[in-house]
Amino acid sequence: MLLEHLHKLNTARDARLATVTITPLDTGEARLFLEGEAHDPSVAPSIEAALRTGKSGMVEIDGQAVFVNVYLPPPRIVAIGAVHISQALAVMADIAGFDLSIIDPRSAFATPERFKQTKLLAEWPEDALRHTPLDAYTALIAVSHDPKIDDFPLAKALESGCFYVGALGSRKTHARRVERLTKLGVDDKSIARIRAPIGLDIRASNPAEIAVAILAEIIQTLRTRDVAAGRGPAA
Repeated sequence: MLLEHLHKLNTARDARLATVTITPLDTGEARLFLEGEAHDPSVAPSIEAALRTGKSGMVEIDGQAVFVNVYLPPPRIVAIGAVHISQALAVMADIAGFDLSIIDPRSAFATPERFKQTKLLAEWPEDALRHTPLDAYTALIAVSHDPKIDDFPLAKALESGCFYVGALGSRKTHARRVERLTKLGVDDKSIARIRAPIGLDIRASNPAEIAVAILAEIIQTLRTRDVAAGRGPAA
């Protein structure tokens, strides 16, 4: 690997940006691409496929065998609310390969006894998110069911371009949430990105089933997000 590419890869990793290298087998001369950059149309489909699936491998481009190597930031989930849904999700997220953090200022709920090794921040989201920054490889779920706790991180997640933003509550509850977010200055297009009611509609009826529905929707969104060359993840 070229020293220049290694430097770019390390810089991108620190900034939680995805990168792809494409190396023709006959020459071994790799090219490196950052997610969101405009690309040669001939390589764009291979780059998009790699970014979407996270899988490296052999492909053919213009009749030439090349190896596509993808480097994705580890996807993570930030859960607002140390509730029963978060307890169930903590186990499932780890199995699925997601790093999970839980934020809840209610210290009676956010206890190590309830969440074992899960990262807990018993702080208000306004404070916690200063050292837990959100980005395009973060999914944020608001499940505290308390507007004083949920609304700020929802607005922050939309502003930060999180690939998934979901919120617990009925359609009536969400309608009131939309009114509050609008007053906070969040535009209609951004608000429309919120998945509410949260999770895939699998008729979930208890916290564990709701956690399954949420995780499934997060994975679906991650693997189908818009990664078109020159645009990056959908905003």
